[in-house]
Amino acid sequence: MRITISGPPGSGKTTVAKILAQKLGFKLISGGDIFREMAKEHNMDLVEFSKYAENNWGVDREIDRRLVELAKENDNVIIDSRLSGWLAYLNNIPAFKVYVNASLPVRVERIWKREGGELEKIKEESIYREKSEKLRYKEIYNIDFNDLSIYDLIVESDNLTPEEIAKVIMEESGVGVQC
Repeated sequence: MRITISGPPGSGKTTVAKILAQKLGFKLISGGDIFREMAKEHNMDLVEFSKYAENNWGVDREIDRRLVELAKENDNVIIDSRLSGWLAYLNNIPAFKVYVNASLPVRVERIWKREGGELEKIKEESIYREKSEKLRYKEIYNIDFNDLSIYDLIVESDNLTPEEIAKVIMEESGVGVQC
């Protein structure tokens, strides 16, 4: 079974994906890890690399190409990427598609706890990054990131622990209920 976990930065999707992969013994594939690796290769931080990617669609296409290839090659896999659900949908890859969401204040606080820094700057960078990505997804793939109709499950994570979200996903996907 393939499970895609999508959502904005700070929603908890990566933490949930890691928990699911561990509990299920599935391979974890992370678009964020690929993006961060590519940013480091270009000696840029995430905001700089997001700006670079706006004008260099090859960045997104390469990340997504790798994700699609890995999704096709693996059956028992958790794919953690903002676009993983859409990529599975557009490429006819059978998957249980999950969207994890959280309010902006909660996401900003989570990013701050994870990475440190100034809350206001994190908020500004998060808003910029999300707008940048939404524009790129629309221009590159004609994806409306606000369209959640392709997802099998949408989870609001503000008041749930990652373990609780993983349990919901396991129950709703039918992959198991042991959490």
